[in-house]
Amino acid sequence: MRVIDNDGGQLGVLMLTEALAKAELAGLDLVEIAPSAEPPVCKIIDFGKYRYQLTKKEKEQKKSQHQVKVKEIKIKPNTDDHDLEVKTKHAREFISKGNKVRITCVFRGREMLHPEFGHRNVNRICEELSDIAAPESPARMLGRSLSVVLAPGAKKKMANS
Repeated sequence: MRVIDNDGGQLGVLMLTEALAKAELAGLDLVEIAPSAEPPVCKIIDFGKYRYQLTKKEKEQKKSQHQVKVKEIKIKPNTDDHDLEVKTKHAREFISKGNKVRITCVFRGREMLHPEFGHRNVNRICEELSDIAAPESPARMLGRSLSVVLAPGAKKKMANS
């Protein structure tokens, strides 16, 4: 196995017993860094410190990631204009934070006779948000609800077309 000392210097290819003896002489641990390499690479380091640095690096990577969530906005076919404006404003905030937004129009009872009212409201919200978001697919009826998912980044998609 190839052995590296705690300063980063190459000690060369050693037998396991020799490497363990050198590690014990330094008062440190022999840690296998690259087991798939030919020959395997081991380093003489403090194992506790090594583990601490690995967990610290993983936490730092998680911190830089952003989880995209799907926020939902529910409306009804007879939702008033001002209420639609408020819901659109909330959707705009969600999209600007990088989240997707599902707009759902729920039909109750006889409202199912006129699905065009729901389509009109959903399309109105989609048009108002078209500057910052684009629908992933056209609005679809699923049972008693009409829904569409808006994803952020309409500018990028328009530039590509």
